[in-house]
Amino acid sequence: MSGEESCPPPILSRLDAHQIEPGETVESIAEQYDLLPETLVRLNPSLQQETVPVGTEILIPPFNGVRVEVPSGTTWQDLEEAYGVRADVLFELNGCTPQPEVVFLPGVAWESQGEESIDTYTGLSHYPLPESAPVGQNYGWYSDPDTEQRRLHSGVNLMADVGTPVLAAEGGEVTFAGEHPRYGNLVVILHEGKQTRYGHLERLKVEEEESVSAGDQIGTVGTSGQVSGDNSYLHFQVRYQTPQGWVAQDPAIHFTELD
Repeated sequence: MSGEESCPPPILSRLDAHQIEPGETVESIAEQYDLLPETLVRLNPSLQQETVPVGTEILIPPFNGVRVEVPSGTTWQDLEEAYGVRADVLFELNGCTPQPEVVFLPGVAWESQGEESIDTYTGLSHYPLPESAPVGQNYGWYSDPDTEQRRLHSGVNLMADVGTPVLAAEGGEVTFAGEHPRYGNLVVILHEGKQTRYGHLERLKVEEEESVSAGDQIGTVGTSGQVSGDNSYLHFQVRYQTPQGWVAQDPAIHFTELD
């Protein structure tokens, strides 16, 4: 399963427009939208003039970052090495395009890379199944055998028999419990600063807006939706909240802590 069905529209399709009024400066416009002036200047070449062009319409991104045109054949991993922003984060924030051409790099790419990593362990207190299960497919990049394109598998497939109880990996509120075109019967639980998602369920045992505790049964393993292969499994995702939205995280770090 690829991450495409979970992706929001690419950042560059979500730009607002602002018409420059008399008396406005780059700094005042940036402050109005809680952005850095450099973000606006790099996205709008007209702002590189000595005077702000009154009446000109400029583009406003939803958060700080920089627009970059990339050479043909560049991969998301190449961009990660060049700019220090994780390939899977770039992939999802730019609409899960298999072949990047023009991308928006989140954050402040021209600042130092000394900030604490967002990949630090955020904690889950329970395994999503009654016992540890074999992994059918790990989180990460893989080559689609049908298209030969690189894709991101944004969760982990935990092999288990149909009917196996699926458990909440952490306490929280159920924000979605229903049918998804790709994941079949899906449950999404909101925790503090993160989400967990449970896909391809046979049955749902919870409803939206219901509160659950870690270890509560929320459903059973099934084969609903578009599953890979002939075996049944739980597709489990962990996503953490960033200023750019919900970004997938490798669940393996949580499982390591639970061992």
